Amino acid sequence: MIGLIDCNNFYVSCERAFQPRLEGVPVGVLSNNDGCVIARSNELKALGVAMGTPAFELQPLLRQRRITLLSSNYELYGDMSSRVQQVLEEFSAGVEPYSIDEMFVRFDGFAPEQMHRHAQELFTKVRRFTHIPVCVGIAPTRTLAKLANRAAKKLPVYGGVCVLKTDSETYEPLLRQVELGDVWGVGRRLVERLALMGVHSAWDLAQADPKQIRQRFSVTLERTCLELKGIPCIEMNDPGEARKRIMTSRSFGRMTDNREEVHQAIRQFAQRSAEKLRGQDSLARAVYVFLKTNRHRPDLPQYSPSSVVELPCPTDDSRGILQAASQAFAAIYRPRYRFMKAGVMLVDLVDANRAQLSLLDTPESQAQRERSDRLMATLDALNHRMGRGTVTFGRASPKAAWQLRCANRTPRWTTRWDELPRLR
Repeated sequence: MIGLIDCNNFYVSCERAFQPRLEGVPVGVLSNNDGCVIARSNELKALGVAMGTPAFELQPLLRQRRITLLSSNYELYGDMSSRVQQVLEEFSAGVEPYSIDEMFVRFDGFAPEQMHRHAQELFTKVRRFTHIPVCVGIAPTRTLAKLANRAAKKLPVYGGVCVLKTDSETYEPLLRQVELGDVWGVGRRLVERLALMGVHSAWDLAQADPKQIRQRFSVTLERTCLELKGIPCIEMNDPGEARKRIMTSRSFGRMTDNREEVHQAIRQFAQRSAEKLRGQDSLARAVYVFLKTNRHRPDLPQYSPSSVVELPCPTDDSRGILQAASQAFAAIYRPRYRFMKAGVMLVDLVDANRAQLSLLDTPESQAQRERSDRLMATLDALNHRMGRGTVTFGRASPKAAWQLRCANRTPRWTTRWDELPRLR
């Protein structure tokens, strides 16, 4: 059996875990640059505020103090996600993060009659230890676990926990209630095409012939059909698998034509990309840099250049990556353009433990690489301990145009277990 644990209103719940005064208050979390609503409390949903609502449209409610809007605080949300995962790992060795607020958990070895009790215990302890409310859905496959979790969240009769078995009395009625568009992996276009075949619900798809589904659509939809029947055939990607490329990009808080400000942004993005690179034990062979103007401003000159600089040898040293990024930036920057976005991508990655040595290597170059490794390890350790960006190569102005707007960001409280005793 597979369980899906989904954190309810995750971003808002993280804020409430450290600010109990927000309980019962309509709360919204805004996107980067405080642009639009990306997370809503149930109270805010009840006011009719839709996902993606621009922040400026909510100013009347904000002035009346009927709602609270907060800037996104991803460091806090990432820490809380890790804490939830740690609690889950105490119950099962098979925890597979699916997103920042959803995790699959294996329930192998538990007797069927113990399944609901164990899920209820998990539901209770995650809330007790992290103050994050969750819903638990358990089923024979990941697709059914998604549906079970949806039922646990939407239907009060389940009380936040739903165990769905293909031989249970609730299996058919539940799938009949689920529209095809709510099935994991079934998009809008597929819904329209399947409707022509008379397939309108999850139950209809579960009763379809998998071979016919594969012939008319794809092997992916065939797997979904089999999963709805209770036959496992979807495996998650290995979360530890190294990425093929690493990118850090961001829209600016405001447009700017200041060369130094844009260069600062490129340098910051390059350092963050290098940190991610070392985190997965990879080396980069090239650095890709791009700039973008605001395409929604046709009254302004448009210019969206990019450039790739090859590194002399594969590296994860921030200094070499910074030099290459600056070289690429110098090649593409043009004055009088007002840039709105920039990014740095590390490409052509190789495993650091399998990197090919050069025939021109000398004892001096080997010693230099070892010094570089020690320096980067120290840099990462300090930033992990003291907070991201504590130690950098160069310091950016806190009022630079490329810095995000985040007027209502809460403190970045740590939730790491080794820090908790100091906070008591």
